[in-house]
Amino acid sequence: MEQLWLVPDLTGTFVFALSGALAGVKRGLDLFGVMVLSFAAANSGGITRDLLIGAVPPAAFDDLRYLGTSLFAGLFTFYFSGLIVRLSNAVLLFDAAGLAFFAVAGTSKALAHGLNPVMAIVLGMVTGIGGGMVRDVLLTEIPTVLRAELYAVAAMAAATVVVIGHMLQPPVTPVAIVVLILCFGLRVMAIRYRWQLPVATFARQSDVTSKNEKSDNSGTS
Repeated sequence: MEQLWLVPDLTGTFVFALSGALAGVKRGLDLFGVMVLSFAAANSGGITRDLLIGAVPPAAFDDLRYLGTSLFAGLFTFYFSGLIVRLSNAVLLFDAAGLAFFAVAGTSKALAHGLNPVMAIVLGMVTGIGGGMVRDVLLTEIPTVLRAELYAVAAMAAATVVVIGHMLQPPVTPVAIVVLILCFGLRVMAIRYRWQLPVATFARQSDVTSKNEKSDNSGTS
């Protein structure tokens, strides 16, 4: 069970670190800023998950592989950002891949620590969206999960399949592959076709007043 979540966890750490570092490079941060953003984007979701399930100290602080993976991805992106930027929609693809790997890792680790299926799904989603939220907050942007096409929903769908697989006990590898394809595919398709949940609409009082005034003026004319 440990290997089940460790491999996707480290893989998700790497791709989210690339995503975070590339976002920092595009915003003109220096080397230190890029490295901080790389570590934060790669590990914030996992740290939150570990604290909530009582796995302390969090793996990101206890296992040097997480730090090393984050720093390597950050350095690579800082010095070879041009190569990554030339890839089509690089940030979005890295982000989608990281979301898929973290959803698998977070849910699997939560199940390994004895959480019930519902909370395992929640923690799988938190693991997937946490790093991206911290990355966006550090860059003073509205977190992608609050405004983008099916971001948290994709992570929740993947976590749900992991839980179902855990309950039915099929071979682990096929389930993991299906989950990764599902989450990554759903996120990419949502980006491509702009699938999203309903967005709240809010009419400000000033807007309503302005429309009423225009209506009155039109009637007077």
